[in-house]
Amino acid sequence: MSEKKNHEQDWKKKLTPEQYNICRNKGTEPPFTGEYTDCKKQGIYHCICCGNTLFDSTTKFDSGSGWPSFWNAIDKANINQIVDISHGMKRTEITCKTCDSHLGHVFEDGPQPTGLRYCINSASLELKETS
Repeated sequence: MSEKKNHEQDWKKKLTPEQYNICRNKGTEPPFTGEYTDCKKQGIYHCICCGNTLFDSTTKFDSGSGWPSFWNAIDKANINQIVDISHGMKRTEITCKTCDSHLGHVFEDGPQPTGLRYCINSASLELKETS
């Protein structure tokens, strides 16, 4: 078995079917269904696949889009931005820099101070709460 196939089997063991579809196959959870869509808990959001630090809850806001949204990443060096022309539109896909997990997309219609809206799938995140 090739190394890539071995690695994919490891992901299938580690992740739920929904997490695997979203993170490894670039799927999307239905709007308003994700665990963190309406979450108000304080903490740091990490990549569900590798634990990479991604977003701070202090930058989370209600965008009305149906997905958790953030106006900034903790460190943009932890995220890849890739042009996505699927579904008949041009968007910017966001993936984890460490493991290439699909997280969601970033749009330029967010609040200040950045004007960005990181629209992220709950299934690609793990919130580690702070007190």
